[in-house]
Amino acid sequence: MIDRRQFLLAAAAAPVALAAPVEDLWGGPVIDIHAHTRSDANGNATHCDGAGISHAILLTRANQLDNAKAAQAAHPGRFHISASTRLTDPNAAADLTKAVKDGAIAFGELKDPVQADGPELQRLYALAGELDVPIMVHFQEVPNSPEGVFFANGIKNLPKMLEKYPKTKFVAHANSTWGNITAVNNVNTDYPTGKIVPGGLTDKMLGDYANLYADLSANSGQNALSRDPEFTTGFLERHQDKLLYGSDCPCRDGKGQGRDTGRLIGKCLSRETLSIVKKQASPAVFRKIAWENTHRVYKIKA
Repeated sequence: MIDRRQFLLAAAAAPVALAAPVEDLWGGPVIDIHAHTRSDANGNATHCDGAGISHAILLTRANQLDNAKAAQAAHPGRFHISASTRLTDPNAAADLTKAVKDGAIAFGELKDPVQADGPELQRLYALAGELDVPIMVHFQEVPNSPEGVFFANGIKNLPKMLEKYPKTKFVAHANSTWGNITAVNNVNTDYPTGKIVPGGLTDKMLGDYANLYADLSANSGQNALSRDPEFTTGFLERHQDKLLYGSDCPCRDGKGQGRDTGRLIGKCLSRETLSIVKKQASPAVFRKIAWENTHRVYKIKA
């Protein structure tokens, strides 16, 4: 006879069947490329179930894969792993290489106060190309703290990196990625508003470079898609093969529980972003963004 603690541990590790209604919410399966690994083996599945997401890529530290692997074991076939590291760590390349050998299918999200074209990221751009895995970078030039901390500063220099590492699949994420969807970007705010002026750096890079993709996740992605619906329709159509759905959603249940500060209080970021794409894109483009593109870029068998 097992005691209560053993029973709870066994229950947490037990596979949980994917409920049929999950795929019904969006008319088919959805894969989230930006789901931070939760401490509970069932935490990511709970969020996915609530938001109607069938699969996800779990972001975790290269030296802390246990929680992500526990989620994989509890929900076979539902989750994949993307590994990150401190960019200033001299063992960063070795740690990420080992993580890929241990089952990670991508690098990211990489988020540190370095330059977008600095040596710390360049060594990993090269490594990602060598290992043939996508690399997701958090580009943020709006200060993240009173001390004025930036992440992957200098997105204007990203074209040089795209040219220097043509075999590397770059996945751009965060505020500077989406602030630069417009040609007139208010660099002093996290979430600029108003009509989008055509010719923005992000729009141009997606059109000019075959090895650049963009992660629609987080407040920054949702904000970019929601601020000018007329522009959004054309943007989704124009870059239908380069856009990847991601959530970066902090809510607990896929319905907004626990989201009580910041933008979209009481709402699930996953649902909000998917709703915009579903409304603004054709069914074929929606399926590419929500499912097909990620399988192609991350080399996941459907």
